[in-house]
Amino acid sequence: MKKRWLTSSFALLFLLSGTLASAHPGRTDARGGHTCWTNCSRWGLEYGQYHYHNGGGSSSGSKKSSSSSSSASKRSSAQTSKPKPAKPTPSYKESGLKVYVNGNKINFTSAPLIIENTNLVPLRDLVTALGASMNYDPGSGTIGVAKGKSKVTLTIGSRTVFYNGKSETASAAPKILHGITYVPVQVIVKGLGAGMDYSSGDHSFKITIK
Repeated sequence: MKKRWLTSSFALLFLLSGTLASAHPGRTDARGGHTCWTNCSRWGLEYGQYHYHNGGGSSSGSKKSSSSSSSASKRSSAQTSKPKPAKPTPSYKESGLKVYVNGNKINFTSAPLIIENTNLVPLRDLVTALGASMNYDPGSGTIGVAKGKSKVTLTIGSRTVFYNGKSETASAAPKILHGITYVPVQVIVKGLGAGMDYSSGDHSFKITIK
């Protein structure tokens, strides 16, 4: 009888030790599980992981969930608030060009520029030196320059030029930079029927007009 009782006791202890080996100490909640905060790696768990002692699934702690939610929110915010690309500004540089009209050098109020590989100069200074008249319509951006029977018509931002009503395409369009209107020298000179020679030695245009 005593031997049978000892055998039963050993069997009971074996079952209990197996049960204890499958779960670490700690109080369980009403669902039969709890969150691991100490020695988690010893039991094959992650810190803050919710698990069940007697089977069932497990879930990670609230910190992990909130972290994932925060990361997703940041990614979404970054995608929706992507900055718009800035509009490209026209590239230009000072040309150092000198312009003479009937032997007299034009003293430009602003330096001539190179834009789209074309020499552009301040419109008003050039027109005054050529003894021509000018009108400008700010609504349409149209520029009219005339002298005698010759007239040239240009539009800001357009390469289309009209010589006495006949259209041609210029190498560069008139532009307004820092409040100053710049035009291709050759366009105005040709439109007014003037002659022009270019000297590469001193980088100058010599214009002859009656």
